[in-house]
Amino acid sequence: MDIKSLYLDELKEEMKRLGQPAYRAGQIFEWMHGKLAASYDDMTNLPKDLRKQLDRQYPLTALRVADSLVSEKDGTVKYLFRLYDERIIESVLMKYHHGNSVCISSQVGCRMGCAFCASTIGGRERDLAASEMLDQVYRIQALSGERVSNVVVMGTGEPLDNYGNLVRFIRILSDPNGINISARNITVSTCGIPDKIRMLADEGLPVTLAISLHAPNNEIRKKLMPIAREYDLQQVMDAAGYYFERTGRRLTFEYCLIDGINDGEGHAEELSGLVRGLNGHINLIPVNPIKEKSFSKSNSNKIQKFKNILEKNRINVTIRREMGSDINAACGQLRKRYMEHGGNLPGT
Repeated sequence: MDIKSLYLDELKEEMKRLGQPAYRAGQIFEWMHGKLAASYDDMTNLPKDLRKQLDRQYPLTALRVADSLVSEKDGTVKYLFRLYDERIIESVLMKYHHGNSVCISSQVGCRMGCAFCASTIGGRERDLAASEMLDQVYRIQALSGERVSNVVVMGTGEPLDNYGNLVRFIRILSDPNGINISARNITVSTCGIPDKIRMLADEGLPVTLAISLHAPNNEIRKKLMPIAREYDLQQVMDAAGYYFERTGRRLTFEYCLIDGINDGEGHAEELSGLVRGLNGHINLIPVNPIKEKSFSKSNSNKIQKFKNILEKNRINVTIRREMGSDINAACGQLRKRYMEHGGNLPGT
């Protein structure tokens, strides 16, 4: 049993089954999710016999650092973590004036197949357990010695494709008995799965939803994102409207600008019409070139012109600040490089 993925009430039931008093569950929960213990040996207020029993029956998820890189530009830290089955995932610590943000992965690889993304090369290997998602945040806070205030589920994987573990992750991360990061400080990014967006809206979790659009119409989106062949843009936008209606949370729309593909003035006008009426914010992202793809980043003049058109149409818009560009901090890039070189990062 994956003890770190259990809710406190479930942990109480397990302790009852072991013949332990209910308060032991509270102690163990606090050690795992508040004090960020990496082993049962750290849980010093538990009897030694109980610690040994727990160690035998309930392996404790604790990620191991395979490698890490620090950006000389902005202090961003990219971590490669090794899982129990020796697979590798990546996470990023980004330092801002308003606090520290951690971007985590939700799957090993990804099956969504977005044409401009390194994460999807090689496909999806498996989902991450809630504990493996949680421990990315916990290890980074423990390693950095600094409080994590914001979490973004925007690394490798499609979070809504791992729905049950995602919801469990959010509920435990925001539990007052643990690290207690407010659900309002958690952002979930999705390429747009309408039924799962509606399910998340009904969970009563006030997380921020970031929807990856990357195109102003179905024709372009189908070329860039295979998911668009299953769900058209109107279905995605209808689900987005439902999410806002149910949660009252402002939506974020991610839009990667790719030279000559989706960055024209007409595209900006079309995008304005698509999101008008929704309480949304557009995040423009200069695409990260990867060697397997022929896509190029839009130049700064085009990006600014695109932004100006959106603003003229009274659309709230920002250009994402590039973090950790000197250490391949974009989704999937560093992990891929690490795997290609047999578990080593060239030059490190």
